Amino acid sequence: MPPRVNGTPRRGQEPRRGASGDQPPAEASGREDDRTRGFGGIGDARAYTPRGRTVREGDQRTRSPRTGRNTDPFRPALQVLDGGRPVRDRGRETDEEPPPRRDRDGRGKPDERRDRDGRGKPDERRDQAREPRRDKRDQPAEKPARAARARTRADEDEWDETPRRGGRATAGAGRNRATANPRRGAAATRTDASARMARERKVAAPPGPRRAPAGRPARAAAPARPGTRRPAPLIPAAPPRLANGTRRLRLGTVLALTLFVAIGVRLVVLQVGGSAASAESLLKQRQNRLTEVVLPAPRGSILDSSGEALAHSVEARYIYADPEMIKDPVAAAAQLSPELGIPPSKLIQLMAKKKRPGGGASRFEYLARGVDIAIADKIAAMKIRGIGSDRDERRDIPGADLAANLIGFTGDDHTGLEGLEARYDTLLRGTDGKKVFEIGRGDLAKEIPGGYHRETGASPGSSIQLTINRDLQFEVQRVLSQQGEKSNATVAAAVVLNARTGEVLAQASYPAYNAAKPADFAPKDREDVATSVIADPGSTHKAFTIGAALEEGLINRDSLITVGPGLERGGYDFVDTHRLPAGTRLTIPGVLAYSSNVGTIRIADKLGKEKLYEYQQKFGLGRATNVGMPGEATGRLLAPDEWSGSASGSVPIGMSVDATLIQMTAGYGAIANDGTYIQPHLIKATISGKDGSVQPAPEPETHRVLKATTARELREMMESVVDAEGGTGGRAAVPGYRVAGKTGTGKMLVEGQYTKHNAGSFIGMAPAEDPQFVIGVFADVPDGTGGDVAAPAFSKMMSSALRHYRVPPSGNPEPTFKLRG
Repeated sequence: MPPRVNGTPRRGQEPRRGASGDQPPAEASGREDDRTRGFGGIGDARAYTPRGRTVREGDQRTRSPRTGRNTDPFRPALQVLDGGRPVRDRGRETDEEPPPRRDRDGRGKPDERRDRDGRGKPDERRDQAREPRRDKRDQPAEKPARAARARTRADEDEWDETPRRGGRATAGAGRNRATANPRRGAAATRTDASARMARERKVAAPPGPRRAPAGRPARAAAPARPGTRRPAPLIPAAPPRLANGTRRLRLGTVLALTLFVAIGVRLVVLQVGGSAASAESLLKQRQNRLTEVVLPAPRGSILDSSGEALAHSVEARYIYADPEMIKDPVAAAAQLSPELGIPPSKLIQLMAKKKRPGGGASRFEYLARGVDIAIADKIAAMKIRGIGSDRDERRDIPGADLAANLIGFTGDDHTGLEGLEARYDTLLRGTDGKKVFEIGRGDLAKEIPGGYHRETGASPGSSIQLTINRDLQFEVQRVLSQQGEKSNATVAAAVVLNARTGEVLAQASYPAYNAAKPADFAPKDREDVATSVIADPGSTHKAFTIGAALEEGLINRDSLITVGPGLERGGYDFVDTHRLPAGTRLTIPGVLAYSSNVGTIRIADKLGKEKLYEYQQKFGLGRATNVGMPGEATGRLLAPDEWSGSASGSVPIGMSVDATLIQMTAGYGAIANDGTYIQPHLIKATISGKDGSVQPAPEPETHRVLKATTARELREMMESVVDAEGGTGGRAAVPGYRVAGKTGTGKMLVEGQYTKHNAGSFIGMAPAEDPQFVIGVFADVPDGTGGDVAAPAFSKMMSSALRHYRVPPSGNPEPTFKLRG
């Protein structure tokens, strides 16, 4: 059927989409000329896929969103074909006809087609189809309109492929109307497309020149008809190039390396090139997240000479607060105060938010230490936010008041405050550890796992072993307390020395106190009287004066000293307590037995003040003994140039001399030790808290005071004080043992003033022939002498010491003395 006059095809015969107007449409039989194979137009070009298949354009428009995701938006745009030919071949035309097609068996056939009814020839049909179009060329106004309508129909029509017998596919071989049923057409198109994808069909391509079989001449191309323009063979467009994976990989690698380099440079800048302000800011932020907890070092023990504990630490708990977590300090303090025994005002102050010295908020504050475990568990059951407890220690004194005045006590922070605890605090307490860790913010104030954590372990303190024997200490302390209460003493003291080593075997004070509860006692009740109380030694000093005169050869045992009613020196009268008639002459043992002041002053006049002062120093007066107690008093001596008119009468008899009981007892120790002075000491050894190794204490200082013969002669004469009839120290006798000693009565010095009380004392040694112990007893009493208040206590203490150490009784009887001339 010929086309309409205006060039629009009739309804039953539409031109192929994208076909050139110069070429005739395909016949109704469904066959087309070989020269029109390939891309039929822009619609087929749009439907082209890189896999060599074609899909219906309607499928591309009506495909569901899920299906449309399979399309690649990065594929390069396809070339637009014009007139069934690539753009690059538009200018190339040829008059050559394509070679004839061949059958499956390879034999050549003329390239011709017939209608279904077998009428007509190919050349005639093409000529008839071209004639009208050549006539229409003279109508230029209709050509643009016809081209526009052809493009519109091409967009509306849906073309399909029809597989050919030889495995080829022809574009535009069949067509369906997209307006008939778009949804059905889309579904059909998807079905057809799936089938085509499974078969992996190729886009139709124009057949090229074929070689003739061997031995058969190739057929010549049919000559072109005169005046006829032959179209150029259709060449399919090359498949678009896919994305380059290697290029993408290289680009990703470069980006990753660039990122790592940038991070590394930034880290170097922060570590090396950061400013002081930025470093300070980072440090401040870090400090706000860090919590520091002190790890208390186990405090060393104080042991007696046999290794028994006099003071040691036991497990307890400490209560702490995190001020940043406590929201109501007042309510928390009200709950904790009854359990801890601390005023609420103090607890509120401790729980208040504050800054640490190094910067940052304080996250740890001690509320109480040494708390009993039961109380700590009760506080933990309250579940007060910001309040916690941890392991701690509490100082325990097993003997309560046993040697309490020596041992002293510690504070809540385990720092020694008095006594040996204070004197050797550095050695006992060790070195505290420290734990610093990072915590979270807000309610989760717990250690962050894997965060900053640094822990320095605590170094335990060393223990000290004393020379004190707890059993003897207990007995001495018991006797002293009884005598102090009996004589209504204000203060009293007793010291037991090992005469051969200078070790302090017992050192007691009255009144005693419970070191476990020091706050319940007044400070004066906690003093160690033997080392801190100064008093006039009184007549006990006469042994030093007589011993110096013996050593200098000025007197001997049989020397007679005239005594009388008294002497006057510097306006003061010095008389004897035991009044004797004027002109009475006493031997040296008599002077000691009767404690004659006049006889001692006359012996000192022979010695001279310089020599007396020299021997006073040799016996250890005027300086601290360094026995080991803190705050030991040094006493005081009058130098010869300081003597007044009365000093020649007062100094020889122990007046105008300030001394402690430990000083006087150590001086008597020189007499007991055959004239060699040994520094008294309390520390026997130290025991390491790390490995338990024992380090003996340094050897005590010693020096010669008297010759051994002089010391033995003096000891024998001093026995008259206890054994002679009328002697002042008769109450100091110990049955079965020879005792040598001297009584004394002076005045106690308090804040530079002498008291009205009497400072009675007795210092002696036993057995006199070979002394093992030296004991000094002192008591400040309203009335009485040393022979009345101190001698009885000495007798009991010496008897206990001799029995405890199993010292055999004296084998020789007491010597007889001639007291008067």
